Amino acid sequence: MNIVHREWQRIKTSSIARNGGWIMAGQGVSLVLQAIYFVLLARLLGATEYGIFVGAFAFVNLIGKYSTLGTGGVFLRYVSIDKKQFALFFGNMLLVIAIGGVAMTAIMVVAGTHLLNPKSAAVVLLAALSNCFGLQITTCTAQIFQAMEKMRITALLNLSNSFVRTLAAAALFVTIHHATAWQWALTSTIVSLAGAIVALGIVAFSFSGPQFSLSLLRKRFVEGCEFAFASSTTSAYNDLDKSMLSHYGMNAANGIYTLAYRAVDIATLPIVSLRDAAMPHLFRKGAVGLGEAADFAWRLWRRTFLVSLAMSAGMFLFAPLAAQFAGKGFGEVALAMRWLCLIPIFRSVHEISGSALTGSGFQRYRTGTQICAVLLNLVLNLWLIPRYSWHGAAWSSLVTDGALGAMNWGMLTLLVRDSKFKTAEPAAS
Repeated sequence: MNIVHREWQRIKTSSIARNGGWIMAGQGVSLVLQAIYFVLLARLLGATEYGIFVGAFAFVNLIGKYSTLGTGGVFLRYVSIDKKQFALFFGNMLLVIAIGGVAMTAIMVVAGTHLLNPKSAAVVLLAALSNCFGLQITTCTAQIFQAMEKMRITALLNLSNSFVRTLAAAALFVTIHHATAWQWALTSTIVSLAGAIVALGIVAFSFSGPQFSLSLLRKRFVEGCEFAFASSTTSAYNDLDKSMLSHYGMNAANGIYTLAYRAVDIATLPIVSLRDAAMPHLFRKGAVGLGEAADFAWRLWRRTFLVSLAMSAGMFLFAPLAAQFAGKGFGEVALAMRWLCLIPIFRSVHEISGSALTGSGFQRYRTGTQICAVLLNLVLNLWLIPRYSWHGAAWSSLVTDGALGAMNWGMLTLLVRDSKFKTAEPAAS
């Protein structure tokens, strides 16, 4: 009991616990809001229209992260170590998003007409504007406050975003009762862009203004592309199945599967909170050596595993309630949630071990495991989805997340054991 008490006291006084506590507090309230939001959205759109909407947004999410070229990850890595570099990295981030957002939006609008069913393709423009500008700016803003270890503001930003989306869904539900995918896509885009403007205003008020350095941008360009590629691979094995369900015209099945997958995302929030709070520390530990970061990651994972186990059990037990709240057309959501309920456990493994690799400057090794996961997911989806619809997508997701957990942890272990990798790559600007 004394050991448990001492450990609890140490956790309470650690900066990671405080920062993680702020994020989890915000995301805890956000979790409730998201649950209300998804119930409202399911009832507002119905399974088919919801499937049309998520088909477009999942497709855009596959490559939308390239609009930032990884500048958020680069900012987090270097400013976590030296906060005096804030203005230059912030200015370069804004410059890249402005140019990359326009380019990626044009590419996705053209590609969507060939790869998606016509109804989903019709909302790709709105989805691209929401993702390439609204979502990416908000995400990069969160990484800014991560690097500065101001998690309270990060939590408030995340909470306000969920709150406004829930209000928007509630307003449409009360006023028109049933909306089309296009109507909700327009509403979602307006909310997303407004949130991005507010987030940028808070950054400008809190810190110095942006500066620009093309030489620094060129110097960190390859590393930024590695971050962007790694982020896109994460989107690929999370959203490829939804895009394929849309491609095959399985809109109702896509709505059922995506609603269940949103429950997975909600169940993973505590893991994401601790990971985000720990990233500045992982970058500093990684600057000393991979072994330091790996030891830190192991201690962190022990704290997240029991949480992920509890969230997985909650998904399994409360799945029937989700189906009842979602309404007509979502009867199979309970079965889908139970199929997917192990994913939070798998994510606790690959998120923490992968973050240790990223924090130590070995992002390319993490990217390698993620590419393997994407290829595995693609092959499984091509084989299973045409035959088994959303069931095949669920089986593919389970195998992919489980395999990625094994690969990331195995890669981290091998690199630590190899003496030539015990010194991290330099993190100087």
